[in-house]
Amino acid sequence: MIDIQQNSPIELLQTLGIWKSGEHITHTEVPGESNMNLVLRIKTNLGSYILKQSKSYVRKYPQIPAPISRIEVEYRFLTVLNRNLYLASHSPKVLHYDSQAHLMLLEDLGKGSDFLPLYGGIRQLQPNELIHLVKYLMQLHQVQVTEFPDTDGMRTLNHEHIFEFPFLEENGFDLNQIQPGLQEASLPYKRDAVLKAKIHSLGQRYLKTGKTLMHGDFYPGSWLEVASGIKIIDPEFGGLGDAEFDLGVFLAHLDLTKQDPKVAQLVQTTYNLPLDGDLVQQYRGVELLRRLIGIAQLPVTLSLDEKNSLLAHARTYLMS
Repeated sequence: MIDIQQNSPIELLQTLGIWKSGEHITHTEVPGESNMNLVLRIKTNLGSYILKQSKSYVRKYPQIPAPISRIEVEYRFLTVLNRNLYLASHSPKVLHYDSQAHLMLLEDLGKGSDFLPLYGGIRQLQPNELIHLVKYLMQLHQVQVTEFPDTDGMRTLNHEHIFEFPFLEENGFDLNQIQPGLQEASLPYKRDAVLKAKIHSLGQRYLKTGKTLMHGDFYPGSWLEVASGIKIIDPEFGGLGDAEFDLGVFLAHLDLTKQDPKVAQLVQTTYNLPLDGDLVQQYRGVELLRRLIGIAQLPVTLSLDEKNSLLAHARTYLMS
């Protein structure tokens, strides 16, 4: 297998059989932070592309194993979306897929920025942006899919870090290194048997294959703003599951970015497909908890009091 590293020489990249006749690479760069996969912007004399390659581990946390087949999930997800004009216009086109090398060459959507600055309180989501994101989910959740690649490996990985690891009292992750007092704030939730039973039950549901095509990681890091508008990227956790999971994750990150409560209400009134409202709130709650007391930390600027308040809200959501 060709193993492309961020410091790979251009000569190695050039050997990939994915370039046009006479095309040669002039420059490579890292387009932005990527948690799961190696991502490079490849510039040639004929254009600019995004190259993604999955490894047998999480790029940001090399000590965590991850299914290398996840690139196939993303490939199939983008291929399915290409059949829908609206969804295709919000995703990069796949230009080449190499299953042996576990890589894809994608259309470069252009220089842009994700929505991670929302966590710093620098900006609020505008109503038109919010409606745009909700409309994307509604379109996605109506896609008819009869077959999809096995996503058990990625779902098992996600399950561990959403429904299990954050609630282990002795997991080796000292939250006081993130924020003094956070470790102590987490203990009531790690010791709450009733809450943990609810989370376990929800996690078992999450592991089952559903009927709705979900993005699987619908948060500000997957929303990209470029000159042509908002695009949705990184669906490696996608697959057939609950539409409620996408909505719950979406709402949790509106909480974490301190959006006006009316924004969350607008999401729920704009999304007019059938939903189990309690299930949405339960997924919202567990996403809040895992982002606050799990390993997948975010660049939030929340005080300990604000985090305590969100933790309490999360429990209420889960017990709905």
